[in-house]
This record gives sequence, C-alpha cells and structure tokens, in this order.
Amino acid sequence: MPLPLDAVTVPGELSDASTAAQVLSLSVVIPVKNDARLLESCLASLARQERALGFQLIVVDNGSTDSSAAVAKRAGATVLFEARPSIAAASETGYDHARGDIIARIDADTVLPVDWVRNLLDAFQGAPRVDAVTGPAGFLDGPRLLRRPAAVAYLGAYFVLGALALTHVPVFGSNFAMRRSAWESVRNQIHLSPDLHDDFDLSFHLGERHRIRFAPRVRVGISMRPLIDGAGWRRVQRGFRSVAIHWPHDLPWRRLARGWRLRREASRQRPAG
Repeated sequence: MPLPLDAVTVPGELSDASTAAQVLSLSVVIPVKNDARLLESCLASLARQERALGFQLIVVDNGSTDSSAAVAKRAGATVLFEARPSIAAASETGYDHARGDIIARIDADTVLPVDWVRNLLDAFQGAPRVDAVTGPAGFLDGPRLLRRPAAVAYLGAYFVLGALALTHVPVFGSNFAMRRSAWESVRNQIHLSPDLHDDFDLSFHLGERHRIRFAPRVRVGISMRPLIDGAGWRRVQRGFRSVAIHWPHDLPWRRLARGWRLRREASRQRPAG
C-alpha cells in the first residue's frame, strides 16, 4: 500500500559525501483504460517496493468500462477520472494532481522490481541538473525465446531513432520520471491529441531545456501485447505524426543550435565558483 507522501526517503550514498542526505517525495501516475487485470499486477508490484518507501499513488481512469477504478481504489490509490480520450490527457490530469518532488509515470501493464523506487530516486539524488530519468524494459509475456530479442529490437529502435530525431534520449512512458518543476515548465506546450505519441511529444518539449538521463538500473517489465495486437504499429504511426508536427521548427540541427545557445546562456547566469 502507498505510504504517506512525506514518508519518501532516498537511501544510498550521495555523490558528494559532504552533502546532507536528500529527501525527495514521489508521486506515481498510472493512466488506465480497461486494464483491470494488468493494473492489479502493476499495483501489487508497487506494494512490494523495498524498505517501505512511501509515495503518492494516482490512477487516472480514461473512460474504463471494466473494474479498473475499483482495483485502484482497493490498492489505496487516489483515483481520478479524465473524459478526454487520450493517454496524454489522462497523464496530464495525473501530473497536475501530483504533490511529489518527483513525478513517475508507468503504465497499467508495467511490473516493477522491488528496488525500482530506490533506483529511480537514486538517479535523481545528488544530480540537480537531471530533470528526467527513463529506463529500459523487458517483456514478461509472449513466446519465451522471443522476449529478449523482441524487447531489444522494439525498445532499441525507440531509443535510437528517438535520439536521432530529438538529439537527446526520449522518455519511455512505461518507465520514466521527471521533476515536478520540469513538468510545470512544459505543461502548457504539450499536445493532447490521441493521434500523437504522448511520450515522444513530451520528450520534444521536456528535452528542449531539461536534461533527460537514461538509467539502466531503473528497469521494469512490460507486456509484449503491442507487438501482438497491432498497437505497436499504431504507436509507430503516432510517433511519425509527432515528429511531423514539430518539424521544421524542431529539426535536429535546429534543436542542437538552440540547445547550445540555451546552455551557454545558463552558464553565464550561473554564479561563479
């Protein structure tokens, strides 16, 4: 069960031994639509997080006709309802209600190892210039012999092609987190259309001024169903549309030039010493 929000503590050693132990609060947001069975497994994995790390748990029901909301309430989650039919809109509702310093986003089919919360917060700890963290995933179902190569191909293509288009690593919606301050700085820029890839659209805006870190230890399990039910191809189409609406303004060389200029301006404003 989720613990009180102020119960979140970040274990482990800081990179600077002279720095006092940080305390970061965490909110976990899960958008869901008609995924009660998988959501139950997802929430059970959150309840098993080690060291009784606390977090605010928010499940956003995006028009379910099954028992998704009831499953979330039984797990102690705050259940919100979003009528606009898109993952981006449901996620936005969850992010806006989050009270944690760090807002994590996972999907209903995500299953977390017991050290996920600790590893996630460790990735932010002592790294004030890191504003978002994302990590890898492996498939938990489907043909056993295909799980590993399929995950490498599917997620490898997403991260590599995404980095080429964005000039930085994209966030992966089944396994990422961002500082609440970063979300607040971009929330009015994102698109909420169900025809776009919500992770990729957020990455375009988040990565403009904020550093996104890929953390291999922040690993999760997910379902292979996107490769089985055709959803994977729909996501690819949404990804291309997301790129198209941002170009030509966000062509890679233009993003690189703007990023260099923004970093230069930031370094000038940073106090000396």
